[in-house]
Amino acid sequence: MNQPKTDTSIFRTLRFILVETSHPGNVGAAARAIKTMGFGRLILVRPRFRDVLTQDEAIAFASGAQDILEKAEITDSMDVALGNCQFAAAITARLREFSPPVLTPREFAETVLPDPHVHCALVFGSERYGLPNDVVERCHALINIPANPDYSSLNLAQAIQVLAYECRMALLVRNGNIVRDSHIGFHGDPASVEQINGMFDHLETALTTIGFLNPANPKKLMSRLRRLFSRSQLETEEVNILRGIARQIEKHAGPKTN
Repeated sequence: MNQPKTDTSIFRTLRFILVETSHPGNVGAAARAIKTMGFGRLILVRPRFRDVLTQDEAIAFASGAQDILEKAEITDSMDVALGNCQFAAAITARLREFSPPVLTPREFAETVLPDPHVHCALVFGSERYGLPNDVVERCHALINIPANPDYSSLNLAQAIQVLAYECRMALLVRNGNIVRDSHIGFHGDPASVEQINGMFDHLETALTTIGFLNPANPKKLMSRLRRLFSRSQLETEEVNILRGIARQIEKHAGPKTN
């Protein structure tokens, strides 16, 4: 099955910035999360370990995304991390009294990211302390993941995966690779009105043959069955399957009636 093509230039304009990350495993998991969604730029600001990108735990958790680790950038300066960035969003579970506008991950992805001319950054804080206020103040928006209010604790890699997924979906929709509200999977030929009506007539006969439907008192059975099947947008092959079931019912229940 062909995979949808992505606009690689847009996928490169988004950077994931991790501030004062403590655990090498989280760095590796972050690399994996962004690679699975088609992104590739990872920047670490003042990580706890300067050699974090080559530590065994980071490589193990990257699980095949070592290329993201190899080209990841390390800096001590937020100014450097945000260089040439037109829009930065801080991800935080703790809302601030004087904060930038608050967006959900989807709002960010759908309204900000799809502009190919805007270089964007998603900024994630330390696993232990989150983001300091001075970093938040450098950002244009806060992103709050609407998790379970009784237990809203996501680890760093989970939060990154949520944001990366929403961003990928927004970009694929924008590029026409995904149509919203479409059904995923194989599409057969839609059944015609004539085919569907013939199937219902056949099904009604079969149900009468086994005594499930009383023609003298049908009530609304067939109407409800029509309503049920109309929600599924029947295809020709599906109609043929249902008629095959009806034939087998008639075959085993008595003489054919049509």
